[in-house]
Amino acid sequence: MTDYDYDPIPLAPPERMADDAMIRSATAHYKFVSQRRTVRHFSDAPIDRSVIEACVLSAGSAPSGANHQPWHFVCVSDPATKRAIREAAEEEERAFYGGKAGTVWLNDLKKIGTDASKPFLETAPWLIAAFAERYAVDDAGKRRKNYYVPESVGIATGFLIQACHQLGLATLTHTPNPMKFLNKILGRPKNERPFVLLVVGHPASDAMVPRAATAKKSLSELASFV
Repeated sequence: MTDYDYDPIPLAPPERMADDAMIRSATAHYKFVSQRRTVRHFSDAPIDRSVIEACVLSAGSAPSGANHQPWHFVCVSDPATKRAIREAAEEEERAFYGGKAGTVWLNDLKKIGTDASKPFLETAPWLIAAFAERYAVDDAGKRRKNYYVPESVGIATGFLIQACHQLGLATLTHTPNPMKFLNKILGRPKNERPFVLLVVGHPASDAMVPRAATAKKSLSELASFV
């Protein structure tokens, strides 16, 4: 048997639901996930590492090209490291909001209420940096090609966000541009590219969300059935 041999095992499917039960469950799930909000005001209340570990394992169960699982998640709770990340991120954000983004983009962000200050990067108990592995490197230094890397890491990140939401935790997808500073601060190799920095924690008791961000496309706008 080699790594290239097809070696199937029986599927262990979930119990099949009746149609009416499936409709009820799908509707209840939609109502639950539609309550998710991107949060920028976090509590500093701690979250046990085992909770984050379970959420990351959920992310790792996502599908990926050829099952190469081209991702790595660095989970940060160390205050000094969070401080270093905030300082580097805000440096990039000052350039972004200072004009690098362009007028149209900055105008679109006005209704969201964001700016270059990112205190949540220190306040929230956890930062999870998702890295996309552009190619793998074995112990001998030999490269292995990965497939559909952005798609795979995007799906895994979605799993991670959903796992956190299931627990009542708030999240924020933070993507300062560029994010190469994360490789340096977190000691990740050059074959990995920062994909997203996920802020995770409990929302602050006085947390607010922009009204504009609660509007979502209707079914007829986001889907077609043929």
